[in-house]
Amino acid sequence: MNSDEKLKSLGFDFDKVPQPAASYEPLVRVGNLIFLSGVLPSNGPGRIEYTGKVGRDMTTLDAQSAARLCAANLLRLLKRELGSLDAIKRIVKITGFINSAPGYAEQHIALNGASEFLVEVLGENGKHARAAVGVAELPLQAAVEIDAVVEV
Repeated sequence: MNSDEKLKSLGFDFDKVPQPAASYEPLVRVGNLIFLSGVLPSNGPGRIEYTGKVGRDMTTLDAQSAARLCAANLLRLLKRELGSLDAIKRIVKITGFINSAPGYAEQHIALNGASEFLVEVLGENGKHARAAVGVAELPLQAAVEIDAVVEV
């Protein structure tokens, strides 16, 4: 099973590509690198599936699901750009922003939802460096936002 088939078998259709929520490009390609703008846990335009503060409005497990959906959205954007996820040589780095309640300190565990998902879909090519950052607010009250740098 190739990476495209794997993503689809996990329930993520390619027709739900995220749309920019403001004035920016969803991704920019420079040579063999693609810089992806932050994506939210949406499942179609205007549908944020996970909102609120992690540690107050939702659990770390919920945040892992939100991070997984963000990672799927990154892959949806890459599929649209590249034609196939098999063109990805490596996910170089992701940065996860977790909408955190005061005192919440499991951002690194919440971001595991995205990291594990990328490896599940892309195998070794999905392994990456990363940063997990707790923030006071995110656009549209999203629980998680993730950006990425990808080698193609």
